[in-house]
Amino acid sequence: MSPPARDGDLRVRFQEELAQIEQMALGGLDLATAQLRRVIEALEHRDVKLATDVIAGDDELDRLYRDLHERILSLLALQAPVAGDLRLAASLLQVARLIERMGDQCVNIAKLIPLDGHEPPVHPVLLEELGVMGRLVADEVEQAKRAYATRDMVLARDLVHKDRDVNELNRRVFQFAWESGDDADAREWAMHMVLAARAIERIGDQAVDIGEQLGFVLTGQFEEFRDASHPSASDAAPSV
Repeated sequence: MSPPARDGDLRVRFQEELAQIEQMALGGLDLATAQLRRVIEALEHRDVKLATDVIAGDDELDRLYRDLHERILSLLALQAPVAGDLRLAASLLQVARLIERMGDQCVNIAKLIPLDGHEPPVHPVLLEELGVMGRLVADEVEQAKRAYATRDMVLARDLVHKDRDVNELNRRVFQFAWESGDDADAREWAMHMVLAARAIERIGDQAVDIGEQLGFVLTGQFEEFRDASHPSASDAAPSV
């Protein structure tokens, strides 16, 4: 009969398992980025087949969320963690949920693509803005992953500034759609692109949320860098 595990051994095993869970979550961000890049390509080329693949690909992100959720809760039931480990475990629960929501937003975009047929009345400037917006947000998600993996708060806070460019593009897409003319088909397509832009913008917000989760891991305090309408105190312009 083997001797009971000592507290030190349990702690080491706990931290090893937590590190594996973190790697799973960071890999999930890679999956979410790939989904976003695919759905932007489908949007730009009106590729219904690729849009269908994006929808089917969401099952992998859903499974990852369930696996992460189960493993984290099982780990917490195994041993009472110290404060730093508990913060990381709690943060990874939130990161897993954010990844799952990113996948949902990609599905929302993909479902819009077949609605307008294979040759919709495309506004090329609006479509170009959407493509730029999608690529910026994919870069945001990749940056959120790097920041979390390296515990780099400077990189995490920089996500706010990247996200402001995305928000500006979102406003421009809405303006283009508003000015899309009186043709009913063109206006319908433009309204679908507004919905797509909103979904892309939400993924950018979720990337910022991951940066905020890193702040919680490092400090034990949750600070909202900003929300959609109110910059945080650290981002506000100085008074004169």
